[in-house]
Amino acid sequence: MKGVILALCSVLLVSLAQLVLRAAMLHFPPLTAILSPQFWQHLQPLLLLCLGLGAYALSMLCWMLALRHLPLNRLYPLLSLSYVLVWLAAISLPMFGEAFRWSSFAGVILIVLGLLCVSLPRKP
Repeated sequence: MKGVILALCSVLLVSLAQLVLRAAMLHFPPLTAILSPQFWQHLQPLLLLCLGLGAYALSMLCWMLALRHLPLNRLYPLLSLSYVLVWLAAISLPMFGEAFRWSSFAGVILIVLGLLCVSLPRKP
């Protein structure tokens, strides 16, 4: 159970990292602006970038700890949940401006069905 909780924490953190990095890149300045003496004017996207990278690092730590408790073939399918979570957030949060598409929805349904096929216990 501990391995599953750690894996789910990893999935949530990697999903958060993707969303925060996207938010940072929407307003990220060119490299010349960052290297200029007025870089402090662009502090928000730089802080979001650092927050996203930190979330990735914590996600990786949770993943490594989860691997200590469960085999990879049981944990790895859980990573596909991050695709679903990021898609849901991207179309739900107006700051990203992502449009709903039926083809994307069909892909998400296939991911969930695949996850169920791999993760459900087999009958003896």
